[in-house]
Amino acid sequence: MDIANLVQIVLTVIGGLGIFLLGMKHMSEGMQAVAGPSLRKIIGAVTDNRLLAATAGIIVTCVVQSSSITTVMVIGFVNSGVMQLTQAVGVIMGANIGTTITGWILVLKVGKYGLPLLGFAAFVYLFSKGDRWRYWALAAMGVGMVFFGLELMKDACGHIKELPQFEAWFRNFQADDYLGVMSCALVGCLLTILVQSSSATLGITISLAFQGLISYPTAAALVLGENIGTTITAYLASLGATTNARRAAYFHVIFNLVGVFWITLIFPWYIELIQWLIDGSVDQAVMQNGEATYPTTTRAIAATHSIFNVVNTLLFLPFLPVFVRWLERMVPAKPYKEKPHLDDLDIRMLETPLLAIEQSRKEILKMGDGCRKMMQWLRTLLEQEEPDRRLADRLYRREQVLDSIQDEVAIFMTSLLSGSVPHAVAEEAREQLRMAHEYEAISDYLLNLLKLDQNLRKDGLRFTDTQRADLLTLHEMVANYFDRVDQANVSRDDTVLLAIDTHRKQIKTNIKQLRDRHLEELSNRTVPPRISIAFMTALNAYTRVRDHSQNIAEAISGAT
Repeated sequence: MDIANLVQIVLTVIGGLGIFLLGMKHMSEGMQAVAGPSLRKIIGAVTDNRLLAATAGIIVTCVVQSSSITTVMVIGFVNSGVMQLTQAVGVIMGANIGTTITGWILVLKVGKYGLPLLGFAAFVYLFSKGDRWRYWALAAMGVGMVFFGLELMKDACGHIKELPQFEAWFRNFQADDYLGVMSCALVGCLLTILVQSSSATLGITISLAFQGLISYPTAAALVLGENIGTTITAYLASLGATTNARRAAYFHVIFNLVGVFWITLIFPWYIELIQWLIDGSVDQAVMQNGEATYPTTTRAIAATHSIFNVVNTLLFLPFLPVFVRWLERMVPAKPYKEKPHLDDLDIRMLETPLLAIEQSRKEILKMGDGCRKMMQWLRTLLEQEEPDRRLADRLYRREQVLDSIQDEVAIFMTSLLSGSVPHAVAEEAREQLRMAHEYEAISDYLLNLLKLDQNLRKDGLRFTDTQRADLLTLHEMVANYFDRVDQANVSRDDTVLLAIDTHRKQIKTNIKQLRDRHLEELSNRTVPPRISIAFMTALNAYTRVRDHSQNIAEAISGAT
């Protein structure tokens, strides 16, 4: 055995695989940046309709070029409460179809143009000033690297024929009976778990089949195993997640296991069907550079992957509600109400920054909804002669929840901004950081107003009837002002600053009048110092709530 040749082959395969994987990453990042706004609309439009959910999964995966990224993203959405289980399983099934696009990209006979495409796109990427052109070039660079990496792996596999011992070892993998099919599927599964990419395993499989080192049936069995191996990423992402997130991950595993099981039972007939559909003989060799190659296998492998996932999805779709109910029984809910988390989603979502920013936006909107509820509860508590302790405790807990969300969003955004993200995403991330701080500050002042009232009551003191009426009127004005700003955040209305300007001035005038009247009362009659300080503190708190609401409006409008 020629050790030098063996080392050269191994190093070339590793190099080709590395370029292939890096190309997939660049292609994914470029496509995400170009199609980002559309992807966000697609994810936001996912409903309980199983066909629409599956279609969304197909489209998103075709763009991000990885079913693992899509399914991990779905686990993250479910874990944070943004997506329901029924929606998630539909998207996961669609993702299995979408990932087959990689095989069809590799079918294109442009392998020899991979390096020129990479070079040309690199020049556009380096010298283009516009972000959109840069990300198109990044995607094109990714495509070039994918084909160049695949060509390197194909060439390296061709040299294996010069090593009879290794060629003979590959010949041991034959899917000529059921045990052989299962053995090859197991190898494909383990290889995918090892490299954490079904696309990379697919590239290796195509390279081996192209050079004739493995037969088409063996390659098809390997591809089936890759479908199982790719589920490990989503399963790992679900560890420590909420019950629904774990259910979604388990569905991904079960969906692929059941699909591979039934297809292996009819494997010989399935292989014949694929060969009939592609209308070509996979055993027909084509001479290339004096060596026999089997280019038809690439098309056959892509068809094997696509048809299997399409049929498997069509078989599962009618029974989706049944599977959801079964998952709910198999993974029972915890005895207490689980709080959706954003914890650790920086790890799960960083591969899809344009979708990650949408998820964090959902958390920001939750903060706005929480502040609105605190406003309502505070008014009720201020009006009551005997305040409801349970309602007061709920307001305290909601303020703690908003503190927690702000911390998690800050960590999430910091992790996102530390990577390479489009300029628009970076700008929105900074705006979200600002809004998270403003919402949390509003919740602090609302809690302070409650504590102010509670401390007075504890000492047997209350505001006068006139002061209480004035403060409740001011509370209503500030609450309406906040609602208009928050609704503008929900609808992305960047004209909100102009719309609320009159309202802002009215609040400012009202607070000034109340402060002046109070100071006048101090000179005309004796007001207990505690009452006087509390009233001025309350006016200041409402002023700060208005100011922080104004800051949110400025962030929505893009003002500094």
